[in-house]
Parts: sequence; structure tokens; C-alpha cells
Amino acid sequence: MTIFTAATGLSNPHLQTLVPRFIRKQALFTPHWQTLDTPDGDFLDLAWSESPDSDNISSNNLGSKPIFVLFHGLEGSFESPYANGLMNAFAQDGWLSVMMHFRGCSGKPNRLARAYHSGEVEDARFFLRHLHAQFPHNPKVAVGISLGGNMLANYLAEYADDPLLSAATIVSAPFDLACCSSRIEQGFSKLYKKYLLNSLKSNALKKANLLQEKLDITTETIHNITKLYEFDERITAPLHGFKNAQDYYAQCSALPKLTKIKLPTQIIHAKDDPFMTDDVIPKFVLPDNIDYRLFQKGGHVGFITGSTLKPRFWLEEALPAYYESILNSA
Repeated sequence: MTIFTAATGLSNPHLQTLVPRFIRKQALFTPHWQTLDTPDGDFLDLAWSESPDSDNISSNNLGSKPIFVLFHGLEGSFESPYANGLMNAFAQDGWLSVMMHFRGCSGKPNRLARAYHSGEVEDARFFLRHLHAQFPHNPKVAVGISLGGNMLANYLAEYADDPLLSAATIVSAPFDLACCSSRIEQGFSKLYKKYLLNSLKSNALKKANLLQEKLDITTETIHNITKLYEFDERITAPLHGFKNAQDYYAQCSALPKLTKIKLPTQIIHAKDDPFMTDDVIPKFVLPDNIDYRLFQKGGHVGFITGSTLKPRFWLEEALPAYYESILNSA
């Protein structure tokens, strides 16, 4: 894989993090939507680069295409610049792209009080089993971004012996959730905190009745939450079976589980990521199947290369090329 070099004039970590939203204000293509009903009476929305129905599979030779799977970050969706960008880049390279939206992230509230979190791997398992049943012989590569990357690492550790994937990449993952929760409350990073927290609270308020019934929490309490830690303490943790935020962070931080992963996996971090501290960087020997890449620059899911006048999304160039070479050598 090529080395990342920050765009001239855009090496500042906050510019790296924010510029993608200014460069790409609209999605690059219109996805095909599919809804999967989950065993517990809820649903997962999938966004595809091409229709996955049986007529299209036979007519467009989808049965033999490699499949690119994307897991988005906290409060992300198909509209996130990195999401439709990566899906489009792989599709242009001849892949079938699909992204699973975490519960409540596709633009409409999910049916149950529960939502999603950094360690919730069973929805991913359900989705990947569905994908494998439909495309049993296609190579499948998964990329997890930020929270989706931490989730993917948890998944790969949990299902190490049967991941239903050929390879994986984890980008800008908050492997130490407690440290990242604290870091985002500092300095300029409070801007990101405000955006994410407002989105989380907005989605929680859409399900206020369900949450009040489950957690005995009022809309006023939700409105008054000012920190991500507080949101996790009052909502995320008790809603998903954890004692408190610290228990959630301890159980779901993927860093100590990396040694359990057996799948060929690359991990991409930027040392200047404004969501993280050095605590997310492994200080122990990783297994040979993990290719860890720590770049000095890149921000949080930024990795903008080129120049100020002609910025380019490095991940969208590097990842398809990287996996193309792996498939060709397989």
C-alpha cells in the first residue's frame, strides 16, 4: 500500500478532518436500498452500489464480483463523505459495494429502544451471514471506519475462526474508548463532540417514549446531557446491558482483543487524530496477520492528499488498489 502524504496546505489535523465535508457535499451516486428484518423484530438498512436482487445478479454477473463491505462511524450514514466515496471507488473498480447502517442511522428511527454501540457485533454477524448466503463464492473485504472500525475489530476477535470475510481494514478506530471519550472534550475537538452529541440526542429524542419505558429517562434529562461520557453513562450503557459507561468502555475497547484476530487485517491510524490519544496505538507485538500503519498526519478519517487546489481522497485510491493486488495474487 502507498504511503499517505497530507495535501500541501492541508496538513493541519482539523483541516484533514473537516475538509472532506466541504469537498463532497453530495453523495457520488444514488444507492439501492434493502431492509433486513432482524430476529428481534427490528431492521437493518443496507445501501448497495447495485441492486442485489436475483434478476440483477444473473444479468450483471454479480455472482462473481468481489464484494466491498463498509461499516460506518458514530452517527454516520451513506451520506457521510467517506462512505459513499469508498463505496463508489470500489464500485468503479469492479466491485459490488454494500454498507450496513447501524440501527437508527439510515434516516429513520429503529423500532426498538436499543440502538448500536462500539462493541455490538451481532448485527454485523447477522448481516454478513445474510451476505454469505446470497453470495457464497464471492471474496468479501470489510472496511470499518472509526466506531465501525472498533466494532469490526471486536467482531474479528469474536468470530476469529469463521469471520465470513477474506480480509479487513480498520481506519481511525477508537481502540481505547475511555481515552477517546475524554479526548473529545478538549480544545477544538469539542466541536466534533457537539456535532456527534447533538446527533445522538436527536435520535434518542425520536425514541423518547421507548427510552422512558426502558430506562425511566425523561426528555428533559436527554436535552440536558452535555458530554459523550454522560450520554454513554445514562443511555448507551444501561440500554445495552452494561453497568455504566466505564464498564461499557472496558468491555468494548478493541485494543486488548487485537491479538485474537486471525484474518489478514490492516489498521490505519493518524498520529494527529483529534479524536484520539496515543492510548489507541498498540504497545505490544501484533500477530503477523495484522499490518499496522501509523501515519504522522491524516486527522480523523481525513487522509486528504494532493494539494489545496486539487485535494484527493487517499483512502479511495489506496484501498481499492491494495485489495486489487491481493485478489490478483490469491
